[in-house]
Amino acid sequence: MSVHNSVEPGSAPRVVKLGTNIGARIEGVRLGGDLDARTVAAIRAALHEHKVIFFQGQDQLTEDGQYEFAELLGSPTTPHPTLTSAGAKSLAIDSRHGRSNVWHTDVTFVDRVPQASILRAVTLPSYGGSTTWASTVAAYEALPQPLKVLAESLRARHTNLYDYAGEGRSTEENSAAYRREFESEYFETEHPVVEVHPETGERALLLGCFVKELVGLTGNESKALFQLFQNRITRLENTTRWNWSLGDVAIWDNRATQHYAIDDYDGSEHRKLTRITLAGAVPVGVDGRSSTVISGDAGYYSTAATPRAA
Repeated sequence: MSVHNSVEPGSAPRVVKLGTNIGARIEGVRLGGDLDARTVAAIRAALHEHKVIFFQGQDQLTEDGQYEFAELLGSPTTPHPTLTSAGAKSLAIDSRHGRSNVWHTDVTFVDRVPQASILRAVTLPSYGGSTTWASTVAAYEALPQPLKVLAESLRARHTNLYDYAGEGRSTEENSAAYRREFESEYFETEHPVVEVHPETGERALLLGCFVKELVGLTGNESKALFQLFQNRITRLENTTRWNWSLGDVAIWDNRATQHYAIDDYDGSEHRKLTRITLAGAVPVGVDGRSSTVISGDAGYYSTAATPRAA
């Protein structure tokens, strides 16, 4: 069911909080490339505060309109570092190519991690297919002090060989082809496990399914510590779940969240959403050290954005 979402000229968007740590619904905004600066600033402020925000009733929005709106918030990247056949403006999140039912922050295998993503529902299954987001800021803030100190001292290597592509129940041929393209160029980047958010100054855990290893530890130590911190991120208190309807749009702060697309619909059902990402700055740790490239050049994908002042 669509929700009418008009707004009186000069009025501010209405922000409906969905949880203590993450999530808000924004009412009274018709998304597109013609939004005024005041509304854009209010959307950006809500995104920084709530980490993921949702808009309903955006049936008017096309791929072009989604892209024009994205340009108001930042600089859109190309759709993906390796999935170059996906299109010129947006990346199709399509269940026929796999299901991203694993916790991840988008594209952390490159140095310039995207600052935000804008996701629009195009085709939905008749049941299931919701998405859950988790606040990596709330997870860090809830750590006991000894674990904060430990996390701040760690660095992790992320690679696109540890992705979620092709793990769903789509046809084997489609999934294999998708994975081959996903892995067609090898990327590996070393990031701090705790990133200082370039706009809010908050500290967030930077982990997810692209992590290959924690630097300087044995395999068993790396897995144990990764799981310890990852489990903190995905505690239910740090999450919000969105049940999609056509006309819905979600925007999340990719530097303050992870997300998980829930695979609870049958293979005969089709789920497709279009994602546009915004260029982000190279992460910086608490010690002031930036992320470093081990392999791959992400210049085609994205410029490294200059952080905006808080």
